[in-house]
Amino acid sequence: MPAPRVSFEFFPPQTLEASFRLWETVQMLAPLRPEFVSVTYGAGGTTRKLTHEAVTTIGRATGLNVAAHLTCVDATRTETLDIARCYAEAGVTEIVALRGDAPKGATRFTAHPEGFANSVELIEALAATGHFNLRVGAYPEPHPDAADTLADVRWLKRKIEAGASSAITQFFFEPETFLRFRDLCAKEGITAPIIPGILPIENWAGVKRFAARCGAQVPGWLDEAFRAAARDEREELLSVALCTELCDTLISEGVEDLHFYTLNRPHLTREVCHALGITAQPALEKVA
Repeated sequence: MPAPRVSFEFFPPQTLEASFRLWETVQMLAPLRPEFVSVTYGAGGTTRKLTHEAVTTIGRATGLNVAAHLTCVDATRTETLDIARCYAEAGVTEIVALRGDAPKGATRFTAHPEGFANSVELIEALAATGHFNLRVGAYPEPHPDAADTLADVRWLKRKIEAGASSAITQFFFEPETFLRFRDLCAKEGITAPIIPGILPIENWAGVKRFAARCGAQVPGWLDEAFRAAARDEREELLSVALCTELCDTLISEGVEDLHFYTLNRPHLTREVCHALGITAQPALEKVA
């Protein structure tokens, strides 16, 4: 069975120490020759400038195909499209187009009075420029603002019809969660690739908090497994084993692409990739 194609998500640094950690992450994972890497937009659009700097720097220094996250949060249509234009002028051809989360302190997303009301409007506007390959988010478990998974699937179909080429899912803990979602997407007529989002677990307590915010269900058996592993100081070993098993099951079910949420901590992601048969390749030529 061939090794899957992989991609990696990074977030932009806000301190000098974080800058070093991001660059270490890029250097460690770039030799695995990802299909693309993406750089997130901070909650509420707070890292807009930092995201632009990280995207352009990584692309220029490594030659990797870098996708920039772009959201509807706290910006007018003109401001958002100006950011996209700057990306196009810098040679960035990939965008992950998202509605975005509510700004800090708010409980729900509220569109800017002169901004895009939702992700579909954003995707339509970006697609109309003709400059970008657009990827979007997908939710194998109901998004906190969605009525149910079927509503999420039908909204995903609208995003694909608006101009997106593929979707990247929120992370999940059991392969059946993704496989049921993929089947439902197929039933609703979605033919675009749906790439599972994979989160190697660096800190179990932190991941549980993250899961609660985004609606990912935590299986009881997994919570107990990490409690037992903590007693034996074997959390990292457990994390690599579980993540590798999750990915291997997905691959056996026909998944050809995996998107890793690295949290700018590359060691577990690299270990899982190695276990899946993804090894370092000759260095890419740097772009002048």
